[in-house]
Parts: sequence; structure tokens; C-alpha cells
Amino acid sequence: MKITDIRKKSTSELTSESTKLREEIVEMRRRLHTGETQNVRVIRNKRKDLARMLTVLSEQLAKENI
Repeated sequence: MKITDIRKKSTSELTSESTKLREEIVEMRRRLHTGETQNVRVIRNKRKDLARMLTVLSEQLAKENI
């Protein structure tokens, strides 16, 4: 997901999507450890997307508090 798409979303959308993304990462890690999947790159990309979302979310919350 691109940063411009993330910046267009509201704080409530970002919090719900970040929660959903965390659940996906946990599920993918479980599959990796059980041997169901071999692709580590997908997990890495999802973690980066989560970091982008959390960064934008913190920026938006900081603007609201000013």
C-alpha cells in the first residue's frame, strides 16, 4: 500500500486496518513456523505497511492534539 493512499484515510479507518493487518501477520507467521508457506517476503511487506500506517496514524493524532 502506498503512503498517499494511507494518508487519505481517517484515523478510525487506520486503526481498524492496522488491527486487521496485525492479525494477518500473526497468521502468516504461524503458517511459516508450521511449514505451510515458504514466502517470507510477504510478511516483510505487510510489516512495512503496518509501520507506514502507524506512522501516519501518529502524525494525524499529533495534529488533532495541537
